[in-house]
Amino acid sequence: MDFDHIHFYVHDAKRCRHWFTKVLGFQYLGSATTPEEQVELVGAGRIFCVFSSPLSAKSAVAQYLQHHSPGVFDLAFRVRDVQASLTQAEQQGATILQPLTVDRQRQGILCWGKVKGWGALEHTLVERSGQTTVLPSALMMSVGPYQTKRVSTASPESSAFLQIDHAVLNVGNNELQSAVSWYQQMFGFQTHRYFDIQTHRSGLRSEVLIHPQGQIKFPINEPTSMNSQIQEFLDVNQGSGIQHIALGTSNIVDLVTDLSRRGLTMLDIPPSYYQQLREQLEHHDADLNWAAIEQQNILVDFEGGPESGILLQTFTHPIFKQPTFFFELIERQRQARGFGQRNFLALFQAMEREQQKRGVLL
Repeated sequence: MDFDHIHFYVHDAKRCRHWFTKVLGFQYLGSATTPEEQVELVGAGRIFCVFSSPLSAKSAVAQYLQHHSPGVFDLAFRVRDVQASLTQAEQQGATILQPLTVDRQRQGILCWGKVKGWGALEHTLVERSGQTTVLPSALMMSVGPYQTKRVSTASPESSAFLQIDHAVLNVGNNELQSAVSWYQQMFGFQTHRYFDIQTHRSGLRSEVLIHPQGQIKFPINEPTSMNSQIQEFLDVNQGSGIQHIALGTSNIVDLVTDLSRRGLTMLDIPPSYYQQLREQLEHHDADLNWAAIEQQNILVDFEGGPESGILLQTFTHPIFKQPTFFFELIERQRQARGFGQRNFLALFQAMEREQQKRGVLL
């Protein structure tokens, strides 16, 4: 199992498409208009984003936005066998929103179905063979003529972005184990790591899920204090939802440098973090540009010994008006697979500082 595409419900799909192409450097792939919705599609590497905004108060998008902040409505998973995945989920009690649909296209076959996820989240399950359109033909026909890119099972096109590295789900207090068990039973996820982050101000618990058949990583967070950044997300979003999605790259320093020129801003990391980091990691054999890393607010962590994997991560401010959804940029060197405890804590503290600026954390 891997990530296939991300479907956002937003107030203005055209504005989102413009921001993604101008600031993030994504490629415009297509658009369509119906009496109820405006749909826009962009992509970079193996990352595909769909934006839907309402043109009618009766549309599903409008109804969603009456109750939730703009953000991820559908996190689509690519699977080996859609029918087998749907059958497993249904046997475990999942709500099937769309049964197996086979879309035979000119250069490939796209099979898909849809399952209700945790809270208001949905999951489209996609199986691709050959070259297929990003969205199924039935969906594209429902929104009118759609000139869109075809997705291949081969290597991604040249891009600063490679693929979706992981997606993070925030759930309510004392819901973590229920949500973890749900995704384990429905889709066969397995627990990879567990974090319990506590500062003198707030805290969270997180369990990182992976799938034995693929590269997917899916952390789930719950708050452990009423002023936690996770609780703030839940309050503003009026329920659980995707907090952030990490976009993989092979050169995070150059990427952040370019994105900063385009106007993207990252969370600030204090100089003390880098002073302590150099002392702790001075014996690791790492050819890193420390000056650029500090200038671009990039977090660094190592897995295990001196020859272990290296994690380089940085985080944007929320991309919508509400302090909910944001992006992470991540580079994994030496086949690093996990999530560093040092980086996790540093991110949490950086987000606490943003909460202080908003006056929601004293």
